[in-house]
Amino acid sequence: MQSGNPAINKNTFLDAASGALVAHGDSTMTINGTVNKTGLLLILVLVGAMYSWSHFSGPESAPALYPLILGGAIGGLILALVTTFKKTWAPFTAPMYALVEGVFIGALSAIFEVRFPGIVMQAVGLTFGTMAALLLAYRSGLIRATEKFKLGVVAATGGVLLLYVANFVMGFFGHSMDFISGNSTMGIGFSIVVVIIAALNLVLDFDLIETGARSGAPKYMEWYGAFALVVTLVWLYLELLRLLSKLQSRN
Repeated sequence: MQSGNPAINKNTFLDAASGALVAHGDSTMTINGTVNKTGLLLILVLVGAMYSWSHFSGPESAPALYPLILGGAIGGLILALVTTFKKTWAPFTAPMYALVEGVFIGALSAIFEVRFPGIVMQAVGLTFGTMAALLLAYRSGLIRATEKFKLGVVAATGGVLLLYVANFVMGFFGHSMDFISGNSTMGIGFSIVVVIIAALNLVLDFDLIETGARSGAPKYMEWYGAFALVVTLVWLYLELLRLLSKLQSRN
């Protein structure tokens, strides 16, 4: 069973591990190494976000951020796909992804912040608080990535993805699913469910990274594992931002 995170599946680390000792000698993946690289990628995300945020000086400067949002989104998607299909490039593409995605997040966050002051810090705090809580629950054995758990998270993630794609396509014909972006009770409930699904993907990522380290995957997979975690954290942050904006718009 694969992770809901499209960057990882059950063979990601095991396939890479098959040639680890031959190609890399004793240089194999470790959990500590992955943690360190995750921290570095998050710093790069922050650097990118600060760059785009610096271009924001008030509501009148919002139009200047749209090219950064579009460029960051497209660039991040391309780099994510390249990293996913060329895992050996992860030591180079993962940092590039983090910077570009940071530009996207920073510009988008600035627009949300001007509409809902304080929302960005709330979303950031909830994102890392959720990660810390789930990591603690996973390490303590309170949450276990069983096959049924994985099946449920993957199915739910796929369902959310299909809804987002359908809503995007419908937009070209002047229609949309109001509950995805609306602040109705149903819309808020939908966002809560998506936040939970995104958060549970972190558990699958923790499990698969631990499996990779235990299986002796090559060293470059630390970068790939870190990249996968950042992908999930970015998704979680964006969903929390969406949820908080719906809640605050009702006040």
